[in-house]
Amino acid sequence: MQYAFDKMHMHIISEMDAEYNFLYLTSSKIYTIIRSIRVSLSERMHRQYKKEFPAETLSKNRFAILPGLSNFLLVQVQKGAETSMDRIAVLIPCYNEAQTIEKVVTDAKAALPDAAVYVYDNNSTDGSGELAKTAGAIVRHEYMQGKGNVIRRMFREIDAECYLMIDGDDTYPLNCAAEMVDKVLSHKTDMVIGDRLSSTYFTQNKRPFHNFGNSLVRSSINCLFHSDVKDIMTGYRAFSYNFVKTFPVLSRGFEIETEMTIHAVYNHMQLENLVVDYKDRPEGSVSKLSTYSDGFKVLRMILRLFKNYRPMAFYGLISFVLFAFAIGFFLPVLGEFLRTGLVLKFPTLFVCCFTALAGIISLFSGLILSNLNQKNRRDFEISLMEADSRFREKKALR
Repeated sequence: MQYAFDKMHMHIISEMDAEYNFLYLTSSKIYTIIRSIRVSLSERMHRQYKKEFPAETLSKNRFAILPGLSNFLLVQVQKGAETSMDRIAVLIPCYNEAQTIEKVVTDAKAALPDAAVYVYDNNSTDGSGELAKTAGAIVRHEYMQGKGNVIRRMFREIDAECYLMIDGDDTYPLNCAAEMVDKVLSHKTDMVIGDRLSSTYFTQNKRPFHNFGNSLVRSSINCLFHSDVKDIMTGYRAFSYNFVKTFPVLSRGFEIETEMTIHAVYNHMQLENLVVDYKDRPEGSVSKLSTYSDGFKVLRMILRLFKNYRPMAFYGLISFVLFAFAIGFFLPVLGEFLRTGLVLKFPTLFVCCFTALAGIISLFSGLILSNLNQKNRRDFEISLMEADSRFREKKALR
């Protein structure tokens, strides 16, 4: 009797194990099927439509045959669309550009049919965001005011093989867009600069102080950083994935173009200048750039970045000035001492000594910061390799 009971017990246990294994394998297969459906739908929808869909639209048209899984799949598909990589992303920062934004979006879609066009609305009050959405753009928002804040948000949220940035004021014709993109995708260029100053800028732009400011900024940066950038403050640029994901955006306003140019020059990233046409704003469109306040911000940015990126040159120059001042005032005191054997100007001597001491401190500050800067350069190269590795992984999954 006991033997029969034990045998029946073992049979029940074996049947339960078989049923458990069957259920486990079945659930694993269902999970694999669901995952493959999610990936397939995510890629297909993102490549075909390049825009965000409301849940109710998708549930009515796409998932009527999967009522039990529709909500899950919708969430996963939308997440997949948000995290997937575009081949080309057109980035348009926008603040009160209702007069021109539709045309810019339309021209971008015509010039680059395969690109995803993103418009980031920066608290516009004239309906620019709605007009951009009507024209077919993907509209997102940045509520912190300032072009630098908008570009920080763009670079953080969007993954693409190539980024084309253009202003929403219709001052840049898009006839060179395909060539700029090709330089990034085919020539591995990190930044392509749309050079206005070598074409029609000085004849089209009607604000003489802007012309002078652009020339001054270009000359200053090329002199301080030993570069040959033709247009520092242009808003028409193309970027690689590696540049976008390793560029720390610190600026909040229009000085962002200066910051990204110096960053690329200092880190020896591949730059190319491409001459592009420029036309002035259409009648009734108002520039958001203040000639004097934004001009001073840009000059202050150049000085700050020169201090940060080339500390030995910056503090060495200060040290040289201090030593020259100290020696200049010390020589008369020394000459008088050699003639009479007396020091009659002790206050001058004390000032000279303290000025020379400040010069020594400045010189050693430059040496220390220069060594730290070399470490930062090595860390940047490591981050660049990590970004390139992430880029290859994302590209393989695209």
